[in-house]
Amino acid sequence: MPMSRPVIACTALLAAFMACAPLAAQAKDKDKDKDKEERPTHRFAVVGNDAGADSDARLKQALADSSEKSVSFVVLTGIKGENESCGDKLYQQRRDLFEHAKRPVIVSLAGSDWTGCRNSAKRTNAIERLNRLRELLYGEPASLGATKIHLTQLSASPRFRSYAENAHWKVDKVLYATINLPAGNNHFLPAAGRNSEYEDRAVANRFWLNRLFAMARSDKAQALVLFSEGAVRPFHLDQPTGLRGLLRRTPVERDGFEAARRQIQAQAVKFDGKVLLVDSSAPGGRTPHIAWKDNLGQLSVGTKAVEVNVMLGKDAAFTVVDAKQ
Repeated sequence: MPMSRPVIACTALLAAFMACAPLAAQAKDKDKDKDKEERPTHRFAVVGNDAGADSDARLKQALADSSEKSVSFVVLTGIKGENESCGDKLYQQRRDLFEHAKRPVIVSLAGSDWTGCRNSAKRTNAIERLNRLRELLYGEPASLGATKIHLTQLSASPRFRSYAENAHWKVDKVLYATINLPAGNNHFLPAAGRNSEYEDRAVANRFWLNRLFAMARSDKAQALVLFSEGAVRPFHLDQPTGLRGLLRRTPVERDGFEAARRQIQAQAVKFDGKVLLVDSSAPGGRTPHIAWKDNLGQLSVGTKAVEVNVMLGKDAAFTVVDAKQ
């Protein structure tokens, strides 16, 4: 008995639906895969140092803001302003503040934390204050904060036992590290015979950078991220040469970051992943952004609190997603 037209129509619709169902499921799966690919592997926060201000309130706010979000860790590029005390009391208060943060906190020292400190006779006591900060903030190979992550410190090497502030840790396939390169020309002093601290630290930093890049290559890390207060600025290596160099009449102060800059650029060429330098110098524009040249990137956050999404796939990708005062 032949089927009626309505029955034929329904049968055709049912067949079409059955044929389209697998395609719809595949499209849905692709959307899920796309969402998964676009979701950041992890996120970190960095709080730029404001040397000219009282840091207590802004650090509290920055840590509170980061505690509300799923950041893997927070890096502070400095703990106090230039006009704040260099005494143990303030140092301890800041340490207590960091220990109560919900997220892991890693401190990358700023020049205002130690290089500008003076004793009661108005003489520099930068080295003594630096050593005190090392005792208070870096006594254990772990971050500060209620949730801690393990840190590997340069002080684990017998030759460099003093340099506990240089530390590295890994999240997914990204190697993160701090390096003591303070603003104020890396504490290079122009007067002759006054640079023993700078010179000793330069040796330690050179060893540290060599180790970090060797580790990143050995572990096949997709990226190496370095935090410091001072700006290494790897894109401005060229100095005037030839006639321009001869005609330059005004002497230029020695660049305290030059050795680190050249080493980073030379090592980056031999590294297959990306190298991101994060500092708290003033950003080129109002909003902090990452500038890239080949595999070298620079993010200058100024005094802002910035959050960065990290995407890992064929290559590492970094995106500034939030920047606050």
